[in-house]
Amino acid sequence: MKLIKLFLIYIITIGFVSAKPPHISKVKNPPPRIIRTCCGFGAEVPLAGLTFIKVTDITSGDKIGDHKFMGSKHENNGIVYTKKGGFIDMGHLRDIADITAYMYVLMKSEPSPITLKLGNEGGQKVLNIHIPDNFQEQDYIHLAGKIAYDLSVWHEVSTWYGASYIPLVPERYSSFSVEDAYSNLTGVQLGMKALASDKEYDVAMTENVAGLLQKLEAVETREKNFEAMNAVKDLWWSGKAKYPSRKVLIKRVYDIYGCIYPLLIDDIQASIGTENKVCVPEKTVSGEDLNKFYALNIKTNFKIPVKKALENQEKMISQLDFPALIAYAKEQAEAKEKHKDLR
Repeated sequence: MKLIKLFLIYIITIGFVSAKPPHISKVKNPPPRIIRTCCGFGAEVPLAGLTFIKVTDITSGDKIGDHKFMGSKHENNGIVYTKKGGFIDMGHLRDIADITAYMYVLMKSEPSPITLKLGNEGGQKVLNIHIPDNFQEQDYIHLAGKIAYDLSVWHEVSTWYGASYIPLVPERYSSFSVEDAYSNLTGVQLGMKALASDKEYDVAMTENVAGLLQKLEAVETREKNFEAMNAVKDLWWSGKAKYPSRKVLIKRVYDIYGCIYPLLIDDIQASIGTENKVCVPEKTVSGEDLNKFYALNIKTNFKIPVKKALENQEKMISQLDFPALIAYAKEQAEAKEKHKDLR
C-alpha cells in the first residue's frame, strides 16, 4: 500500500500554519509539495509486478477527520461517495483548498508584482501575479481560487501527456478521472469560503467539509462506499487492469472549466438542481477577467504537443492555452475509442 501511494503524490504547496488566515512564517519559492496521498479510482486494483498488493483508496463519511493545513493522517482521506455529489476525492479537495489559502496569503503578504517558481511538471512552471491598488478582499480570494484551480488543471493535462513525479511511473492512469475536477473545484469553493470566514482557517475548513458531506449525503460506512465503487466497475474503471496502466480508467471527464456538475452512479449528470454545481471563479467584483492579473507560464517539455494542439505555438504557454490542450486530449481519446470499435 505504501508503495502505490508514492505513485499518487500530488502537486504543490505550503509552509507552516497556525492562525486564520493560515500563517506562513516564510513564503517559500518554490513552495514544498503537499503529500496527501490520494487517490486511485477503483477498489482492490492490483499493482503491476506485485499483484498480491491490491489498492483501495476508499474512505467513508463517518471516518472523515478534522482539517489540517498541509495535511494530517487524522484527516482520513480517500474517495467517498455522496448521493448528490458523486465520488469525491477528499485528498484532492483538501489540497486545492490549501493551495487557495496559500495563494491568498502570498498575495496579501508579498509586494506586487509577485514571481513564484513552481518547479517542473511537464515543463518549468513560473507564476507571475500583478495586484492592482483597487483590489478588494473578495478579489484576492477569488484570484487565489482561480490560480489554485488552474494548477490542478495543469496536473491533469501534464499527466495525460506523460508528466510524472517518479521516473518511469506514468500517471496517465489517473488523468481526468471522473471525480477529479469536481473534487478540485469543490476544494476551491470550500477554501474561499474558509478565507472569507471570521474563524481560524482549519476550524472553518473542518466545518465546511462536514457541511458539504452532510449536504451531499455522503455514504456513511466503508462497506457502502465499496458497493458504490463496485457499481461502476467495468463501466468507469476496469476490474482487470493493473496500476499504473492507463487502462485502469474507462470513463474520463474532460469538460472541467466553467461550471461542473457531479457525475452520479447512474451515469447521468446530476439533475438535482444547480445548488450542487461548482463554478470556476472568473471575475473581480468590478467584472474584470481574473486572467488579467496573473500568468501561469510553462516552458513545456517535448511531451506536451503544443504544435499539434496549439497551431504554431511556441513552447511557452499559459493557463489560457489549457482548454485547447484538454480538447486535444479528448480528441485523442475519442479517436482511440473509435479505432477500437472498428477493429
